[in-house]
Amino acid sequence: MSPKPGARWLDVGCGTGAFTELVVETYAPASVVAADPSTQQIAYALTRPIGRRADFRVADAQTLPFPDEAFDIVASALVINFIPDRPRGAAEMRRVARRGGTVAGYVWDFAAGLAPNAPLGRGMRRLGAEVPRVVGTDDSTIEGLKGLFERAGFQAIATRTIDVTLAYPDFEDFWGAQTPSFNPVTKAIMALPDADRARLIETVRASLPPSADGSITYSARANAIKATAPG
Repeated sequence: MSPKPGARWLDVGCGTGAFTELVVETYAPASVVAADPSTQQIAYALTRPIGRRADFRVADAQTLPFPDEAFDIVASALVINFIPDRPRGAAEMRRVARRGGTVAGYVWDFAAGLAPNAPLGRGMRRLGAEVPRVVGTDDSTIEGLKGLFERAGFQAIATRTIDVTLAYPDFEDFWGAQTPSFNPVTKAIMALPDADRARLIETVRASLPPSADGSITYSARANAIKATAPG
């Protein structure tokens, strides 16, 4: 069931506002507050059109600066596993959701090796290079998310997997998209000797054979959870 129009939303871990923009354009909310601990991410979001349509705040998911029961819907896109103290983060999302309100989120399935940058990790392992472990990998599973929400006291918990196909015009576009400078895997790749980095690129390229038009496609998976704040 889709969220009803006129709801008060909180986007936890909004980054540059991509999910915030989706909420504003799709669900006709009464208001949207978007929170992220990164001042740089919030500063960038405020330069975009969505910066004038939502209330962006620098805030930590572990100590949300909002009153109890302030929102009808609390959502978190691709962030829950990265919260350092995830039980505390889940408790905060419950606290700021109204009684009977919805709390939901989704994360890439890092535990199953199905995140978008998984081809990089597989290539690094083939070459014997160490792959940084993603924070909160265990809580990226359906079981991990469900257990986290159960311990936080949520009700009517529902989960699902979301299988997606990622597509890029060519290998260079894929490589650029999956090696942002802030990513720990990217930092590990950049720390490799030049010859090893070149071997890695060719190993990953060989694992992603292009279509006739040169495009690259492969599968990834996210795990999603939705629950109700207790009344």
